[in-house]
Amino acid sequence: MARVLVLMGSDSDLPTMRKALDVLAEFGIQADVAVASAHRTPERVVDLVRAADEGGACAIIAGAGMAAALPGVVAAHTTLPVIGVPLSGSALNGTDALYSIVQMPPGIPVATVGIDGAANAGLLAAQIAAVADSGIAEQLKQHRRTLAEQVEARARKVQDELLRTQ
Repeated sequence: MARVLVLMGSDSDLPTMRKALDVLAEFGIQADVAVASAHRTPERVVDLVRAADEGGACAIIAGAGMAAALPGVVAAHTTLPVIGVPLSGSALNGTDALYSIVQMPPGIPVATVGIDGAANAGLLAAQIAAVADSGIAEQLKQHRRTLAEQVEARARKVQDELLRTQ
């Protein structure tokens, strides 16, 4: 079974990060969840990352706001794919976190989703897991088909509404 470590810098990040957990659950991917601060509990962060490495995780999702050091610290201690989720809630509404995560130095990449984009982080982790799991790959294909069908249904609804008002 595919596994992903989901880290957040604070328990207040859970409402946003839950979107990643929901996506992972939808695809049958086990999520190990932890709160650890890059600044206040750096040893805990390193221990969690090492455990993920040794425990067979296929990716790590790290959500952080403001200075958003957590994804970079995580990436510095693993070669697993790290997905950073910049979180809003600061005076700059998450742009500070976005810039912090996306501007990693050469050699230590962090895949970065949009501000509060935890659902996309979950999908990206599922895509990573799908490389080695054809069942997840098929689920992702079906997910994309469903998205396309939803857009088509909305397009028909708009067209029908326009026809009624003409």
